[in-house]
Amino acid sequence: MPEQESRPAAGSAAEAIASRRSIRGFLDRPVPRPMLEAILALAARAPSGSNIQPWKLHAVTGAPLARLKAALMAAHDAGAPSQREYEYYPTAWREPYLARRRQVGWQLYALAGVARGDREGGLRQQGRNFDFFGAPVGLVFTIDRDLEQGSWLDYGMFLQSIMIAARAEGLDTCPQAAIANYSDVLRRELGIPATETVVCGMALGWADPDEPANRLVSERAPLQDFVTFHAD
Repeated sequence: MPEQESRPAAGSAAEAIASRRSIRGFLDRPVPRPMLEAILALAARAPSGSNIQPWKLHAVTGAPLARLKAALMAAHDAGAPSQREYEYYPTAWREPYLARRRQVGWQLYALAGVARGDREGGLRQQGRNFDFFGAPVGLVFTIDRDLEQGSWLDYGMFLQSIMIAARAEGLDTCPQAAIANYSDVLRRELGIPATETVVCGMALGWADPDEPANRLVSERAPLQDFVTFHAD
């Protein structure tokens, strides 16, 4: 395996933020443990209300990751019902969110070679979540059940910090809400107690430059769509 990075490391915070995207295909190349620990320690500088630091995570590699992937894939392939413990997406879709969701979905599936209406192809692509898209590191995030919405807001900043810190090292990530669909599998494989809610997962590793889905760069709305300036 060549030692050069599959994507250059970001040289500044702006470059790290701008170059971050959800990668859906990784090289079979380990992430050194010291590098992973440095990324997580840096991300732990994320802010949280009263500095309570509500995040908990399982960093899974090697044989434990292989077992976890196999168990998740088995649940997916068997059509096991979702065990998600909270609603991530809207329960009633409306514009502009529906159009944005459809656009990125069509773009991703087109790159992955899944035609519109190809239900089996869509399920196969969805199933890649449970293999962590071939990443050498799988992260699973949990939070104590008795914490409130503010701590979930803090959690988002922690997740973003991991993704940006990874880009600074030339690594890439894919945050994965889908991983929480099989929380019972995660509890069994990772020993997660019932007092914690599974928040999400994240794939982390070296982007595969030959994966077509990795060419996806999702669009962002212009400032006038979401910013109201109050000024003289």
